[in-house]
Formats: sequence, structure tokens, C-alpha cells
Amino acid sequence: MNFLKTGLDWLLWLISTLAFIISLYYTFLAIFSLYVRRRKAKEQGERSFAIVIPAHDEEEVVVQGIESVMRSHYPKALFDVYVIADNCTDQTAQKAQEAGAIVHRREDPEHGGKGYALEWFFERLLKMKKQYRSVVILDADNIIHPDFLKNMNRKMNQGYEVVQGYLDSKNPFDSAITGFYSVEFWISNRMLKLSRDNLGISAQLGGTGFAVNSDILRHYGWDATCLTEDLEFTCKLCLNGYRVGWAHDAVIFDEKPLTLKASWHQRKRWMQGFADVFSQYFFPLMKKGIRTGSLAMVDCAIYSIQPILLIIFGINALLSIGGNILSLLQVAQGVMPSLPVLDVTLKGILFAGATGFQILFSPWVLWKDGKLSGKSLLYYVLYPLYLVTWLPVALLGILHKNDKHWSHTIHTRAITIDELNGK
Repeated sequence: MNFLKTGLDWLLWLISTLAFIISLYYTFLAIFSLYVRRRKAKEQGERSFAIVIPAHDEEEVVVQGIESVMRSHYPKALFDVYVIADNCTDQTAQKAQEAGAIVHRREDPEHGGKGYALEWFFERLLKMKKQYRSVVILDADNIIHPDFLKNMNRKMNQGYEVVQGYLDSKNPFDSAITGFYSVEFWISNRMLKLSRDNLGISAQLGGTGFAVNSDILRHYGWDATCLTEDLEFTCKLCLNGYRVGWAHDAVIFDEKPLTLKASWHQRKRWMQGFADVFSQYFFPLMKKGIRTGSLAMVDCAIYSIQPILLIIFGINALLSIGGNILSLLQVAQGVMPSLPVLDVTLKGILFAGATGFQILFSPWVLWKDGKLSGKSLLYYVLYPLYLVTWLPVALLGILHKNDKHWSHTIHTRAITIDELNGK
């Protein structure tokens, strides 16, 4: 019995220590999000873009996304829109073509999913007579800001081969779930993506709204077909010495799931993909990062273990809440004379400080990026309720990491760029 108790005590200590270390690390990153670092361009000029939109049964939203690209404040001769109608059973291809996109139909039910669709199309794109300097990947439900291409071009002219744009929400307050999603993205955009760019490490790809130079695709190929192809490609780039730049002013509006069920399936797919990529890239990235002294590689390795981190933070939070409830019950029953004193050790003080900093800093982030409102503040206050759902999602993601079935998120929020701008 004493052996089991000792083992449990060590496990609890390990969980709390890991949560403490990661909290300090994320606090360190957050400090570098206080500003937007402006770098001088290494070259001038406007590059050509192929805008690639993989779409599976997206007839409800694909037209608005294409129209937003067509209205870009960028020379029309320098970009074309390509839609991959991937195993579609609706009018996606026809509507996309009518909106002005060049449509490529793909039929391969055994290899469904965004990663496979992109790999298939890139092989075609790189063999076309007309060539493009860079490729932008968007989701079919996305709306882009008119200055998106201009700002991506400016960032890539600073010397980045791959750049991620700002992931905004086109339906932030349609439901409580979209509210939680939006607040989560808004905070991570600055505290985790901008901070990494300011620090000079890779900002990480976010699945959509990113650009990659065609030479990278020619040299390394795409070869990212897991359930989180963006993370897989990020790790591949980082392992080969490339950093993802962050264009804070290149804005993409993304549709967030309306219901907990839809959110659950989407996040489970993300966690499955993370677990899969972790098994492939964590140790190579960590080993090479330590050997070469590359913080970018070490950070990318840490980023790949999101399911594990979520489980650690979830268990630590539950243990803390459970411990406090137990103490209150013991005091009420007279078992304990009073509540235990606060942890005044250096570890306890630093952990409390890091947690408090992030809690208070987040509203400033929302305000700084123009996202602070009564609704966003309400969802931020209630966010812990949503955060609790990440623990089972992360656990299921790890357990089902070998399940490669693509769970398609249905998009129905047909919003135009004018509606987003309030016109």
C-alpha cells in the first residue's frame, strides 16, 4: 500500500511539475506578443499566386470565398483561383466554375481528405505551362480580407518561404461554441503565433490561409496526408531548417462549428493528427534541435505534443479543483481545523504568477487586436467550461491516432466580404 501511495505521489508531482514548466514556457512566449515586429523586405515586387481551395461538398459556401479572392487589392493578372472538387456529390464544381475559379475534379474515395487532395493537385500544378511563384491554400468556407494577398506578398518578401496569415472568425457569435472557438483563436494568434515570429522561431501553420513558395513544393514535395496535414508539413519544414513566418495583418475569416458535437468531431480529428505527427517527428525534431541549438526545432517538437499537454493540464486542473473541494469538505466536517495555507514555495509563486499573467493578459490581447467586446469577454470568462471538453477529446485522439478516416466538417454559413465589413 505504501508503495502504491509513493508511486501515486510521484505521478502527481510529475504532472504538476510538467504543467508548471509548460506554463512558464508559454508565459515566456506571451511576453513577445506585446508588439508587432516590422522587418524590412529583402526584395521588392509582387509575386504571382495560385490560390488553391480544396473542397468536398461545399456548394453552400464556396462562391463567397472565391468572390472575396476576386476582389483582392492585388493585380488580377498575378493570381488565379483553383478549386479541387474532391469526391464531390453536390454542385460545388459547377458553382465554383461559375464564380470564376478553375476547377479540377478528383475522384478517389479511398484516399479522401484535404492532404491527399492537395498532394494530387500540386503534382498537376507544378507541371502546368503557367507557373506561379507561390501557392496560397484556403478552405472552401474561408473569406479573405481584400489586402490579404498584398500583406502575404510583403511578408514573403522579407525572406520567408512559408507564411501563415491571421486566422479570424466569420461567425464569432453564432453560438456559444463559435464564441469559445473565436476567443481561443484570437488569443493564440497573438500569444502563440505572433510571439513566435517576433522571437524568430517558426509560427506554425494553421490549416488554412497560408502561402508556400513553389520551389519548396518542387524540392520537398507536399507528402502531408495525415489528418492534420498543416502540422505535418510544418514539422517537415522545420526539420529541414525552414521557419514559418506570421503575417499578422493578412486576415482570413474562417467558419467555426456551431455545435458541441461538430466541434467535438473536428477537435478529435485534430488530436488524432497531432498524435500521429508526434509519433513521426517529435524525437527527430528534439534530437536535431538540441544537437544544433535550434530553439525553432525544439519549440516545434513541443508544439506537436498538444494532446499530451492538454491531458497534463486537464488532469492538473481536476486534481487542483478536487483537492480544494476535499479540503472544504474536511473543514466543514471538522476533520481539518482550517484550509491549507497557500503554496509559498518558489514553484508555487511562479506557477501562480504565470497563470495570473495569462488570465489578465488575454483581455489585453483581445483589446489590442480589436476583438474585445461584451460578448467576447463573456465567452472568455466562461471559457474554462469549454476547456474541460479538451481532456476527453485529447484522450480519444491519442487512442484513435491510427484511424485515418477524414471527418468532414459541414459548412453552411454563407457570408460575403461586404457583410463582414458591415456594408
